[in-house]
Amino acid sequence: MVRDSENGKELVAAREVQEFPRSKLAIRILQHLAKKPSYPKEISRLLKEEEQKIYYHIRKMEKMKLIRAGRQEAIGGVAKVYSLTRHAFVMRFGDFVPAERVPSYSGFLSPFVKNGVLNAKIVIGSPDPHGPEKARSRDAYYAVDLALFIGSHIASASPSVVLDTDIDKEETRGNLIIVGGPVTNKITKLVNPSLPVRFAGSNVYSSYSGKTYKSDEAGFIIRSKNPLNKDAGILLLAGRRHSGTKAAILALFRHKQELEKGYVIVEGVDEDGDGAVDSVRMLE
Repeated sequence: MVRDSENGKELVAAREVQEFPRSKLAIRILQHLAKKPSYPKEISRLLKEEEQKIYYHIRKMEKMKLIRAGRQEAIGGVAKVYSLTRHAFVMRFGDFVPAERVPSYSGFLSPFVKNGVLNAKIVIGSPDPHGPEKARSRDAYYAVDLALFIGSHIASASPSVVLDTDIDKEETRGNLIIVGGPVTNKITKLVNPSLPVRFAGSNVYSSYSGKTYKSDEAGFIIRSKNPLNKDAGILLLAGRRHSGTKAAILALFRHKQELEKGYVIVEGVDEDGDGAVDSVRMLE
């Protein structure tokens, strides 16, 4: 099941059920069990309802497989502690149909997604030493998150990921989604000079504002024409360091409105103090 959150769309594990309780009290019991597993007497006390009624609904919902008995507690006898079998339940009233993808990204993802199908190659840096600096890419880890994002906007896909060392000349003329900077991804190095947001040396430079960003956590997303073929597009997600690339990936999930202008420049932030980027601050 997909739900909206402050961080965008989230997937929640749900159980499909054939029947669901109509009683308001049963719903209240489910809402309570969603917060914490409990035994019937405790539920009765907290909801201020007769214990007999609680047991009645508990038995019915256990048969529906909405709840289950887990551990037992010795409280004036032995009491079963109940919990939900899932944190979400769904009922289906017809056959499933292909899902409509999130429309707010439709402009930004064009031409990379067309009619619900991925229409681009995802280019990641090789993990093997390559290039003049014999660099190993660490950005491939973040390509997994990118794939999850793209997967939420397409109905079908075929293998589309290629290493920068394996892509052929003809493929570089197509639509490209590129991950990583010019040191670890030679395709980034190839297209970088023509991009309005690009690497200037090891720093991030914006021709829109004329600003240069030197933070190790600086990253950006830019959508532009492919300089090798003006009929194709490029979507580049990169950063000064791998932490900057991670910040760019996070921005993809959390700043969809800003992305509609075609680019964002962000700085990764470690909010929980564990030494890893987990949030982003908008720079442009």
